[in-house]
Amino acid sequence: MSTVRTLIRIAIFVSLALMVGRAQAPQVQPSAQEGLDRMGIVGYADHMTAQPGDAIKFMVSSSASRYRVDIVRIIHGDINPRGPGMKESVVETATNGEYSGKRQTLPLGSYVVVRDNPALRLTGSFTMTAWIAATRHDPVAPGGRAPDGDQGILTKWSPRDQSGYGLFIENDARLALWLGGPGGRIEKVRAEMPLRPWVPSIPGAANAPRPQHVTTTSWYFVAASYDAAAGRVTLVQEPLTEFPFDPTRSTTEHATQLKSLSTNAAPFLIAAYSSGAAAGGEPTSSGHFNGKIDNPRIYGRTLSRRDLDEIRLGRGPTDAIASWNFSLDIPTSVVTDTSSRKLNGIAVNTPTRAVTGHNWTGREMDFKHARDEYGAIYFHDDDLEDTKWEPGFEFKVPPDLKSGVYAARLRTDSAEDYVPFFVRPKKGTATAKIAFLVPTFSYLAYGGTGNSGFNILSNYAHHTDGSGIGYSSRLRPITNMRPKITTRNPWQFMEDTYIVDWLDVKGFTVDVITDQDLHFEGAALLAPYKAVLTGSHPEYYSQQMLDGLHAYLEKGGRVVYLGGNGFYWVTPMDPAGRFIELRRRDGTEHWQGAPGESYHSLTGEPGGLWRFRGLPPQRYFGVGFTAQGFDKGSPYKRMPGSFDPRVAFIFEGIGADEIIGDFPSLALGEGAAGQELDRVDYPIGSPAHTLLLAQSFGHSDAYQHVVEEVNTSDSRQGGTVNKLVHADLAYLEYPNGGAVFSTGSIAWCASLSYNNYTNNVSRLTKNVLRRFASDVPLPPPSTSRPTSQPAIR
Repeated sequence: MSTVRTLIRIAIFVSLALMVGRAQAPQVQPSAQEGLDRMGIVGYADHMTAQPGDAIKFMVSSSASRYRVDIVRIIHGDINPRGPGMKESVVETATNGEYSGKRQTLPLGSYVVVRDNPALRLTGSFTMTAWIAATRHDPVAPGGRAPDGDQGILTKWSPRDQSGYGLFIENDARLALWLGGPGGRIEKVRAEMPLRPWVPSIPGAANAPRPQHVTTTSWYFVAASYDAAAGRVTLVQEPLTEFPFDPTRSTTEHATQLKSLSTNAAPFLIAAYSSGAAAGGEPTSSGHFNGKIDNPRIYGRTLSRRDLDEIRLGRGPTDAIASWNFSLDIPTSVVTDTSSRKLNGIAVNTPTRAVTGHNWTGREMDFKHARDEYGAIYFHDDDLEDTKWEPGFEFKVPPDLKSGVYAARLRTDSAEDYVPFFVRPKKGTATAKIAFLVPTFSYLAYGGTGNSGFNILSNYAHHTDGSGIGYSSRLRPITNMRPKITTRNPWQFMEDTYIVDWLDVKGFTVDVITDQDLHFEGAALLAPYKAVLTGSHPEYYSQQMLDGLHAYLEKGGRVVYLGGNGFYWVTPMDPAGRFIELRRRDGTEHWQGAPGESYHSLTGEPGGLWRFRGLPPQRYFGVGFTAQGFDKGSPYKRMPGSFDPRVAFIFEGIGADEIIGDFPSLALGEGAAGQELDRVDYPIGSPAHTLLLAQSFGHSDAYQHVVEEVNTSDSRQGGTVNKLVHADLAYLEYPNGGAVFSTGSIAWCASLSYNNYTNNVSRLTKNVLRRFASDVPLPPPSTSRPTSQPAIR
């Protein structure tokens, strides 16, 4: 029997070794760092929004030794020859000029840092324990790669002099304890069996079948002890499984000649190991762990097997040097040590919190109601919160600079980049009757996707282990928040410059404000304005932003919703305004969160779609997401509601049978209804007095009905067969003279400039905005629903 067991263990070992070492197919997409390097020059600003008197710092990475800076106002950002082309004007400022360039790198990887403390400078016996679920051993995970180095779990290791100690996962997936003795002597004790890879249980994440030994339940209790007196090292790995015959269960004992350990001043790191210090003296890290860690502890003595079993069962000795409870202080970066020493740590680069631990039962989905089951943190080797590049230059916003969209234009002899920023009026003031609300939350969510050539950590990307990226920071290059991107499918920032350009051409005076301003200031930000325009795709919204817009409307404000698929995802922002968080579920999405992890770590509120929180966009703006497609756009035809006297001002100069938006567009080539579409829907939440003004038609099967409304898979979701695949123009009134006009299409604004801005999309939009911004009262809503207004659905 023992021979059979041994053969089984050998077979498992060989299988795992082959699996973790298997060569990957070449990556089509370059890494984030490679992508930035290929750009030649790239930068970001320490703030996206500024007001007169503010100073903005710009961080730049350049392959050239010198680069040129000009502050420019951006009016139209698309170089498509079918449109008006790039429109920019240089702002004369002392910042303009030449600067020294240098290459700067991305400090990727999350971990916890605990400052050096005498209690952690161990020279004698000790024991470390933790629960771990290690990823990055799965070569078929979406976007995944084979492991490329040793990963730190619990370490106080100095590679400079090979001193200290640390618990690691080595390159071949085996647990190892590293010990540094006097005179630079090193001992590394490795477990007999490799750890089974853990793969997040993410619905729809697999792009290929998983190997047999890659599972979603591979939690391990791991322990490493050093007995200085006995000269013995012990490694324990206990899989969390109901099957007693798990071959990866392992206890390794090893004799050592080390009688003591050498100490160092390195910090104690969880999920990485120290690699020295940066130029500024700040510690740097390497060997970033991928996966979850739960309740790490360290004791200043050798624990017995009985002690270890007690810890594994959630109890154990109380004399720990440190015992970190990750379920505490979840909304913050603080990692709390519950021992008497209070050796608290700081989480670096936003590892994911509010995630299920090893003991999650599935009975509770909200971490606030079962904190003891949410004692894990999920670390990734490509997490990033703050790039921390050295500043290249600074721009102080002049007191007389007009509110608008600006950028620092960076140029070398062979490369160019733009770093946009938005200048708003002084807080509490307005310089216009109209505000353009720039969807900066959505810029962050999409940050780095699309035609920038690589994906730098957007909410539409996967981590290296296949899990979705849930945090997105502004303190990094956002490479698609740029003008001059060559594409037939313009998106977010570049498409929003069509609105800026049209407003300029039509002579509207406008203040520029941003999502971040609205998030922190609420309705007070909007109160001075008669009308507020949205961007083309304001998809990501916080509770504060929704509340602010709603309060503004109820007090008589007027909103022109110039896009599609807006107000869709629940999206909180951290209190310092550095990053947003996303927990995807139950929507049209690029990835889906794991079971039990749908509540936001920042706020504790449930994530997903606003409609499933009872706050669908139809409730506020009359329309909500219904379909998407990217072959071409379509036009609108007028509906009976467009002939209601309440909206006669909208259709001034437009014929009764006139087709709207049936001409070339800068998005998808043609049609004003395209990309992503919204519809009126009374059962979902469109107020009963909402007028359906026009509806798009002729969409192909490239346009598909949104998945959150498809209860059974079938072949009847395309534009040629599904009656819900269309965009709607809608209008509704609010109390005190407030109103909303919604276009129902992202591509609407891409039609504004056709025929030198002389077209019915432009005319209709101008009719709305001119009336909304005027002091003339709007016609009152009727007290009953018109009989000519068709019921939707």
